[in-house]
Amino acid sequence: MPPLTEQAHTIIRQAVQPGDVAIDATAGNGHDTKFLAELVGETGHVFAIDLQQEALQRTAVLLGKAALVHVHLVQRDHAELKAIIPGEHHGRIAAVMFNLGYLPGGNRSLATRTDSTLEAIRSALEIIRPVGVLTVIAYPGHSGGTAEAIAVERLLLGLSPAGYETAKHLAASESPLAPCLFVVTKRA
Repeated sequence: MPPLTEQAHTIIRQAVQPGDVAIDATAGNGHDTKFLAELVGETGHVFAIDLQQEALQRTAVLLGKAALVHVHLVQRDHAELKAIIPGEHHGRIAAVMFNLGYLPGGNRSLATRTDSTLEAIRSALEIIRPVGVLTVIAYPGHSGGTAEAIAVERLLLGLSPAGYETAKHLAASESPLAPCLFVVTKRA
């Protein structure tokens, strides 16, 4: 079974076309941002959000090496997602990706928080388009990660089946602390 990040990319690849608008709600090292920027092409746009300047610097370096310039890097809490994204894009977002936890290779004491993550996910669900996709990879193995993963699961699996199709994918590991991937598709 491929890693959860690859599974998320496979799902997103089916939903995003050149010219679309997409969001990386947790820019981190920039891998999802770069992936989304390649999918939307020169006519599309990506918003990459992270609270940490270090994450946005890493993302900018990765984008620069790939000569991808149609990305807007935003240093703010992802809980402000709805306010960050210009109103003309609300209802037109093809995909939103979350990769929770801490910045790999960064300060592990700085990690996503349950309250801001839930607010960001709720906002993302409001502004994605019909048949838009939301992916969330949650990591129970870090401090606060278990509570965050449980809250995310409760929120996403509790969505109305009339409005959303929700699935949970588990990592190959049997550990209760293994990461999990949630995929939500907004119904047409």
